[in-house]
Amino acid sequence: MFCALFLALICPLNASSQNQQSVLMIIAQNNFRDEELFTPKEFFESKGVKVTVACSSKRPAIGMFGRTVTPDITINEIDIKKYDALILVGGIGATQYYNDKRVHNLAKSAYNSKKIVAAICLAPVTLANAGLLRGKKATVFNTASRFIIRGGAKYEEKSVVVDGRIITANGPAAADEFARTIYSALTGNK
Repeated sequence: MFCALFLALICPLNASSQNQQSVLMIIAQNNFRDEELFTPKEFFESKGVKVTVACSSKRPAIGMFGRTVTPDITINEIDIKKYDALILVGGIGATQYYNDKRVHNLAKSAYNSKKIVAAICLAPVTLANAGLLRGKKATVFNTASRFIIRGGAKYEEKSVVVDGRIITANGPAAADEFARTIYSALTGNK
């Protein structure tokens, strides 16, 4: 009797932890945009979403405004199957991934595995360079619109744009809406 009661109490906990949503946020080693990481990260965590931060190194990464974060894993350690969404964080440091084939391949793998792929500020350029924005509606920080257009995107001058499983945002002022839009896509809740 005790064992049955114990199992009944434990099994639902295991089931819910197995169903916990998980997102991967990739940041630049230097000059990621602070609020584009921390606003979504804190929002997701408040909703029970597991957040993993990845970078080119496990050394503390420094934001444009001086906030630091120690990445959980490096880009080379990423197993995309573990995540429900891949998010590329912007800031001027995001340019380090524009032509990074590892990040391109991760984004394509995530998209081909039916996961959400999102990018904010300058980071949508990386998605465009990976070929993921071809024929898709997208936004980006206004100074970089030509780069996503060149990559085949249908540029929209909006704060957040959703096209299927691809979500893009144009900068730090959109960080909260970006987070809420990703969460809605993850959970099916508006």
